[in-house]
Amino acid sequence: MVKCDFSSAGNVSVGSRIYLGSGDNFPQGCPFIKVSNEARKLRAGMKLVSEGCDLLRIISVSWADQVPGAKTWVAEVLDVLPDTGNLNLKIEKIGYSVAYVTLSDKGAAGQREDKGGPLIAEIISDSLPVSAVHGFLIPDEYGDLKSLLMHLAYTSRFDLIITTGGTGVGPRDISPEATLAVIEKRLPGFERAITATGLTKTPHSMISRGVAGTLGDSIIINVPGSPKAVKESLEAVIPALKHAIDKLQGDISDCANIA
Repeated sequence: MVKCDFSSAGNVSVGSRIYLGSGDNFPQGCPFIKVSNEARKLRAGMKLVSEGCDLLRIISVSWADQVPGAKTWVAEVLDVLPDTGNLNLKIEKIGYSVAYVTLSDKGAAGQREDKGGPLIAEIISDSLPVSAVHGFLIPDEYGDLKSLLMHLAYTSRFDLIITTGGTGVGPRDISPEATLAVIEKRLPGFERAITATGLTKTPHSMISRGVAGTLGDSIIINVPGSPKAVKESLEAVIPALKHAIDKLQGDISDCANIA
């Protein structure tokens, strides 16, 4: 349970976003919800629930500025919030939180529509129970991707992070290098499955250098940039995704029945 003080929430409409944190984290006049220390358990995709009513969904997490050890959360308002007073809200999480990152210099400059990222959201949402999906569009910069992957895995704690683009051999293709710099356990089976599936469609698939691995409680997968390759790559690994995430996060059930 998380104790929430709504006295500073103001008149926030359903569908908008609001900050959660301590009263010292935000400028005067900024609407926010003050939360107890139990909020440290919150991660992207979790909901705060009161008597069966979903009030808030966690979108992202960040460190609070100039407040030692404190974090702030951004939450989506799902229902009308109480006017004032304190409530103990239950933490719930049903399904997996997913972040996709599109690597594209032209896309980040507004010169090209991002089609691969939204396709990732659609395919994963159709294949797995999903609690939240959030997308990011950044240029092909090693440092940008490396820092974003660490933030998504360690701070916001998304269950699944998928990058699209930047897997080839061009001078600006840096997705594999940035991913290798942060992952803790590599998943070569995922990589081989993606390559094998792609080779049934085109010999150019052997050029892709996509990496898959774990970082904290998150699984990170690189897929190529074209929508066709996104679809083929995800179809190759989706059958193992749920099991892989569950095992990574501590599922102790047997992997197979023993006769």
